[in-house]
Amino acid sequence: MHVPITLSVNGVERRAEVEPRTLLVQYLRNDLALTGAHIGCETSQCGACTVLLDGEAVKSCTILAVQADGAAVTTIEGLAPVGTLHPVQQAFWDQHGLQCGYCTPGMVLSTVALLADDPNPSEESIRHGLEGNICRCTGYHNIVLSVQSAAKSLASGAIPEPVLSRDASLTR
Repeated sequence: MHVPITLSVNGVERRAEVEPRTLLVQYLRNDLALTGAHIGCETSQCGACTVLLDGEAVKSCTILAVQADGAAVTTIEGLAPVGTLHPVQQAFWDQHGLQCGYCTPGMVLSTVALLADDPNPSEESIRHGLEGNICRCTGYHNIVLSVQSAAKSLASGAIPEPVLSRDASLTR
């Protein structure tokens, strides 16, 4: 049995028929080839699968695709126009807030949601806001610096910047 769904994914309306048990992360990765949302722990602990659902950061391994019917989903691939970096992505690059890149899409999208709610967060608020995202490489210091830098950039009206060379962990 399949259920019809309609989602706006990265600004594009998508219609599909999915099995009721299909997770949102599976639909994004397998049906739409949007592989930025990583399947990490499969228990909602790591945050590698984080996407924005109607502007809120959610772990897409905990939501069925049918539950997202009618919603707007933003993945890391849709955060900025092709060939540009969103100010949060730029800040992660500039402040070395990434290493292997596995957690980076989830960290970036969680940061976007955090800064939408609190444009000038304290270090404590940043650490609290990102505690659902696990990074095994960085020790979080540079991630916090990245969020602080992104907050300053966004406050000054930063817009997506052209990319001179692509880094898959940041944009795709």
